Amino acid sequence: MLERVEAIVIKTVDYGETNKIITFYTKERGKLAVMARGAKKPRSQFAAVSQPFIYGSYVIYKGSGLGTLNQGDPIKSFRKIREDLTYASYAMYMAELVDRLTEENKRYLWLFDWLYLCLLHMEEGADPEVLSRIFEVKMLEVAGISPQLDHCICCGSKEMPVAFSIRFAGFVCSRCLHKDEYAYPCSPQTVRLLKLFHDMNLHRLGNISLKKETKQQLKQIIRAYYDEYSGVTLKSRRFLDQLDRMTDGLNIDT
Repeated sequence: MLERVEAIVIKTVDYGETNKIITFYTKERGKLAVMARGAKKPRSQFAAVSQPFIYGSYVIYKGSGLGTLNQGDPIKSFRKIREDLTYASYAMYMAELVDRLTEENKRYLWLFDWLYLCLLHMEEGADPEVLSRIFEVKMLEVAGISPQLDHCICCGSKEMPVAFSIRFAGFVCSRCLHKDEYAYPCSPQTVRLLKLFHDMNLHRLGNISLKKETKQQLKQIIRAYYDEYSGVTLKSRRFLDQLDRMTDGLNIDT
């Protein structure tokens, strides 16, 4: 059976001498893997539409096993992202989050739009680190492991939280801080940003500029939370860490 889908390429794996297995995230069916025969050949009709982050319209043949790619037409290439190491690294991280935290043939409401809009904002020059933090928080909902961000997880108080507890999976107020000695201190801005990222409409994303200290606090909290609850280890995250160390080294030298 032939089916047309709109999709973003989130993963490619070489298969044999000339083929690729492409993993799409589609509007219509969620995550979907297909065989692209001959896609590794330079003159293949699939060479251009099987690159990471390509957004296109694809015709696939679905049988009883792995589907087969029949046709592909690019809609947006996100070429600027693929040609910039930093952008490409953050985009790959977001794509790997989608791949690892979703099930095949299960459509998650708004996820296609979230991924597309993050790539679009990145292409237009938005801070890729900030976009990745927003996307991480959004993906917690997809994975079914969202923390409590509306009030103190221990007593229910709506006063300004002072820390984030990985153990209790949410904010804690000053009166409950003693219950988790390992809770991460949170500035008021970090509290507001975590709530904002969770509720944000990415269609309305403005220019978000954050101090280095705020970025670091968000990174520590979100990463620790993923490490505790997601059950996945991401190769792209390790590469981002290496990239950060390289960048810090260059900044010190200059």
